[in-house]
Amino acid sequence: MNILTAHKVHFEDLGLIDYQQAWDYQEKLLAENVAIKSQNRQLPLDSQKSTANYLLFCQHPHVYTLGKSGHLENLLLTETQLQDVGATFHKINRGGDITYHGPGQLVGYPILDLEHFFTDIHRYMRTLEEAIILTCADYGLSAGRIEGLTGVWLDFETQQNPRKICALGVKCSRWITMHGFAFNVNTDLAYFGHIVPCGISDKAVTSLQQELGRELPMDEVAQQLKGHLANLFEMEWA
Repeated sequence: MNILTAHKVHFEDLGLIDYQQAWDYQEKLLAENVAIKSQNRQLPLDSQKSTANYLLFCQHPHVYTLGKSGHLENLLLTETQLQDVGATFHKINRGGDITYHGPGQLVGYPILDLEHFFTDIHRYMRTLEEAIILTCADYGLSAGRIEGLTGVWLDFETQQNPRKICALGVKCSRWITMHGFAFNVNTDLAYFGHIVPCGISDKAVTSLQQELGRELPMDEVAQQLKGHLANLFEMEWA
């Protein structure tokens, strides 16, 4: 394996894409990497092929997703009501409970072979959170972590009115990641009213738009976040 290619990452902006279509694409990329790793086990070191790393950015039409450890009762809508609000629902194979994706939310799916970076899933999650925290700081917002809770929060220190600005949920197979984060930029927060977000009933959800009182250019926020991810993971764009 050529160590010089270890941190190369292919970036793709998928735009507004159906949730299932994006999930299928992630599964395809992950399966290709798992196949390479399986083949490499049969080959001498100088013949082994390097896995490929990807960072996918996108937005989704209105959709609710429920993770493996989630509870269906945290979706507060019937099938008919889901149709009424123009949303779909998927049970998926990431960690975490229920969350919402929709237009104005920046969703990131890193398909990374952590053997190129560091084999520590806890550190991986905290590094994703750090990229969001730094992006919030770019816009003058103090964001951080709340002990015992995944994601990025505002008012994380005094917790008088803690509110989540980014949710995280990942899957890791053979040290290859999929799924990722959902960063509320210009998100319609009313859609969170139809669920118990991440199974947490006593804390609010927010967005950059809500906090700053103005709509933000999605491309600009994406560029800021992409830069922080590149720095923190020492990525080189392929």
